[in-house]
Amino acid sequence: MIKVYNFSAGPAMLPGDVLEKIKKEFLNWKKIGLSITEISHRSDIFTKNTIIIEQDLRDLLNVPKDYHVLFCHGGARGQFSAVPMNLLTDFPKPDYINSGFWSYNAILEAQKYCKPNIINVQKLSSSKKKYVENMNNWKLSSFYTYVHYCPNETLEGLEIFEEPQIKNKVFVGDFSSTLFSRKIDIKKYGIIYACAQKNIGPAGITIVIVNKNLLNNKKKSIPSIFNYSLLAQTKSMFNTPTTFSWYAAGLVLKWMKKKGGISKLEELNKKKAKILYQYIDTTDFYKNSIKHSHRSRMNVIFHLKIKKLTDLFIKEAQKIGLWGLKGHSVVGGLRASIYNAMPLKGVETLIRFMRIFEKKFG
Repeated sequence: MIKVYNFSAGPAMLPGDVLEKIKKEFLNWKKIGLSITEISHRSDIFTKNTIIIEQDLRDLLNVPKDYHVLFCHGGARGQFSAVPMNLLTDFPKPDYINSGFWSYNAILEAQKYCKPNIINVQKLSSSKKKYVENMNNWKLSSFYTYVHYCPNETLEGLEIFEEPQIKNKVFVGDFSSTLFSRKIDIKKYGIIYACAQKNIGPAGITIVIVNKNLLNNKKKSIPSIFNYSLLAQTKSMFNTPTTFSWYAAGLVLKWMKKKGGISKLEELNKKKAKILYQYIDTTDFYKNSIKHSHRSRMNVIFHLKIKKLTDLFIKEAQKIGLWGLKGHSVVGGLRASIYNAMPLKGVETLIRFMRIFEKKFG
């Protein structure tokens, strides 16, 4: 059986150690004779586990005490609605940064509730490379409001490494594809949210980290399942949560700690992205259209010089165990998502295949 490396953008590759533990525990969690999928979310054994999971998350990200950590339903798309519903009472005219596909989708959802100030920040350099305008040049509104942006656009392979420095704004970040991949300063944000199926675990649960000072909204029209105040009061158990995803995310967090935490993961992520981009840059057979300063470490987008070979590339790669390399239908081409669980060996195997494919068809 060949070794398979999953380069899918999500649901993404999970650490092998975590999958083995799930397999071992699945039918008899903590030796109580029940599967994790059968246990009541209100049982002592499960609620005690969620406390440990939250603490591991806080430890990894250095989350301050004045922030709630919520475990929510609905994925990041759910938060596209939850954010404006929870914040518009205090911030009726929000700024929305448009840097690509996912930030634009957040804008479309926000427009159902308000008229956001849309700020287009994706630019094209003189060498036809895409990049994102420096934060200091974002044309933010003059009044006190929240600013929504997406630090990593998975479709375009664009990442914003800069963190907010503006003090008179509440920054909201969709960190779905980059949370836990590099160090961030939580205190610079009012809200951070991230769906699980990139770096956190299987699909089904969404992390929301929210400053307690933002939970002042008494608006009764917010659906209870999206009401941050209610979710904080009920410790994310207003209704039955996705217990398996919550449990599995906890195992991934433990794995991250064992790997040395965020600093060690960031070091490895830099190395993986560096060698892949370096190879792409050595040949004109593969092309990346992102300026070096904004190349995503999580999602490496590239195209073939001979576009008609794209389907063959995907097919041949899959034969040797390289899965999930097809680019998103909106942009086409190829995409190698190299989240935390992707080992260096997986990236090296991809590069070897790319060399062989180029030699054969270039």
